[in-house]
Amino acid sequence: MLRVISALLFMVSPSLLAAEAVDVYTQEQLLTLIREQQHLAQVKQDDCQLVQDIEARAEVLKQPLYQFLWGEMFIHGTCIKKDVPRGMQLLKESATQGSTEAMLQVARYYEDGKYVLKNKHRSVQYLYPAAANGDQKARMMLVRLYNEGFGSPRDYEMAYHWLYNEVFNDQKTKDQAWQLLQKLESKMPASAVARARGEHLWNY
Repeated sequence: MLRVISALLFMVSPSLLAAEAVDVYTQEQLLTLIREQQHLAQVKQDDCQLVQDIEARAEVLKQPLYQFLWGEMFIHGTCIKKDVPRGMQLLKESATQGSTEAMLQVARYYEDGKYVLKNKHRSVQYLYPAAANGDQKARMMLVRLYNEGFGSPRDYEMAYHWLYNEVFNDQKTKDQAWQLLQKLESKMPASAVARARGEHLWNY
């Protein structure tokens, strides 16, 4: 009898494995998925099994990264009915709670005018705290928008300081940052540039 049961389990094991429950993502896993822009693809790859878990963590526990994910699912109609206003509200709630990823995503939507009216000044408003939190992409995007004439000149010195003192993973990104900084220099007094190039900026 045991041999028969073992044989049956062996025969059906592929389907059983396919039906296995998917574990909810850890904060570290979700952060990596978001930064690699694979968060929605992963939800679909998991056959939408985690919808209720994601909803609970976003709506009940108010976890910022899950608010980000749940909001993006609404915006793009991933595994749930598309509802862009609700999704944007969730992204902004996540940003309010300090999620750098949410700040950066909302800033992108306002810069591109996707789902919202294009408003690069508002994009700057979301980018500045993300840049203050140390996000390199936000810092580069912020300086680029300053170079385009958006935002306040009084913030140029701090933005320059942040990007000038960044450490870069590759030469291409470093070169792009230097080009952005050189352009911003032309909008700043020499004394401000000198201060901003210091390792520490005390007067801000």
